[in-house]
Amino acid sequence: MMSFRQSRSAGYSRLRIATLFALTIMSSISQAQSQTAYTETLTIDAAAQTTPFPHFWEKTFGSGRAILTLRDSYRKDLKTVKDATALQEVRFHGIFHDEVGLYDPDRKPIQFAQMKDAGAAPSDNAGIYNFSYVDQIYDGLLDQGVRPFVELGFMPRKMSSEPDTSHAFWYKPNVAPPRDYAAWDAMITAFAQHLVDRYGIDEVARWSFEVWNEPNIDFWRGKPAQESYFELYDHTALALKKVSPRLRVGGPATAQAGWTGDFLRHCKEKNIPVDFASSHVYANDTAKDVLHIDENIPRDRMVCRSVRKVHDEITASPLPSTPLIFSEYNASYANEPNVTDTTYMGPWLATTISQCDGLTEAMSYWTFSDVFEEQGVIRTPFYGGFGLIAEHGIPKPAFHAFAMLHQLGEQRIALNSDSAIATRSSNGTLALALWNYAPPDGTGAAYTPSPTKRGPNRVFNLQLTGVPANASATILRVDETHGNVIAAYDAMSRPAFLSRTQITQLREAGKAAPAEHARLKNGTLTLQVPPQGLAVVLIENRKATH
Repeated sequence: MMSFRQSRSAGYSRLRIATLFALTIMSSISQAQSQTAYTETLTIDAAAQTTPFPHFWEKTFGSGRAILTLRDSYRKDLKTVKDATALQEVRFHGIFHDEVGLYDPDRKPIQFAQMKDAGAAPSDNAGIYNFSYVDQIYDGLLDQGVRPFVELGFMPRKMSSEPDTSHAFWYKPNVAPPRDYAAWDAMITAFAQHLVDRYGIDEVARWSFEVWNEPNIDFWRGKPAQESYFELYDHTALALKKVSPRLRVGGPATAQAGWTGDFLRHCKEKNIPVDFASSHVYANDTAKDVLHIDENIPRDRMVCRSVRKVHDEITASPLPSTPLIFSEYNASYANEPNVTDTTYMGPWLATTISQCDGLTEAMSYWTFSDVFEEQGVIRTPFYGGFGLIAEHGIPKPAFHAFAMLHQLGEQRIALNSDSAIATRSSNGTLALALWNYAPPDGTGAAYTPSPTKRGPNRVFNLQLTGVPANASATILRVDETHGNVIAAYDAMSRPAFLSRTQITQLREAGKAAPAEHARLKNGTLTLQVPPQGLAVVLIENRKATH
């Protein structure tokens, strides 16, 4: 019998052999594809005029519901993503869900008689509101330098007009209107006042308060849906502003880019405060549902077609300067392993960023982590979850895509390309994103890789001016053979439940690939990017620093 150490060593060896075999096959496929590679020449002037390029795609992230923020795994994943990106705030459902324990009108005042006898006044916690978990949730974020993007929902059952009904999510949120708006108003006021008292108005005024989630689909049971949601919004916005006019409130937080024009017209007509407009879209939403047209819009175009639609509705509204936030977006809403678990996400994210630039204040990627339970407890680590980090803290290719694109500068240089972004940083460094978009290998819950069908490699001939002719270049990659944990998971035959050794192996396999280093030759550099591949190139520009 082998010892544990021998067994573990043998396991590592078998995994390395299987992974190397998988990567060899992928390399052979890549070489075959390169014979018919598509070539694109890009001329880039480092001294060209630029436009602002704020990192709108990486400052806000979604996550699993409120109570999950108390988990150690959630907080570790949050730190990992924050360290790699510009993450500043997190949005989640369920701050009013009963498991958080905020509202209970039948709760007896805590030691009220003793407090009264001692001459002390009871605090809010002595009444129907209990802020214990609310405080732990928000403290946990703020301790990591992350602010909450506060989604106000769902309905406490003892406040609900339909207490016995639930949404289909595993944790069964109640999505009915309040039975009594006076109770809702009082809770919103108490909630906001508590936050201001605890964290200070200067801090809380920097948070965004979003009223509800996707009231135009099954997350809202009010009837008629739009009219009843507007009533909810009116009450909520006025209650928040009663606490302080500095609190930032918005909506309608709709699915499929809906209602924004109607919402802003309502706010204008009724003189209801609104500080931002928000909506959601996923790349596999249909044109019929989002744009109300009969068109087959590809997955790499749907998100920004939708963002453009809402942007234009705001511009045409009575409140045309209202900031736009897409508080949920992703390549899929349907747990598709060939999409959100794979290297497909690198070029999908890059092309989405390129198209949406200038149309929105912020876009909140749903989600930063697979610590997530809308469909129940996770049953396998790679199931097409929304997160950048899989169960057990294993980074997905999407995590590396975000980390790489974080390296882009905040000034954009115009390029005539749908597969590249050129930027300049304040220190003069050029940062280029280059990608080779190819559709996912398949859709739905089945994992069906088919790399041979993805198309040819793309060769980028970069011709640069305004930088030293022999400038050094650092190249970061995510593709089938770089930063792709799925190759190692496939080599394990995709086990549903991982051993501790397998977790360690996959964490190692999921690390970013080592950076490549090169030099320009007479101001030129040639790079090849495989299908579903993303490369970020950092070019030193010493001249610009003098």
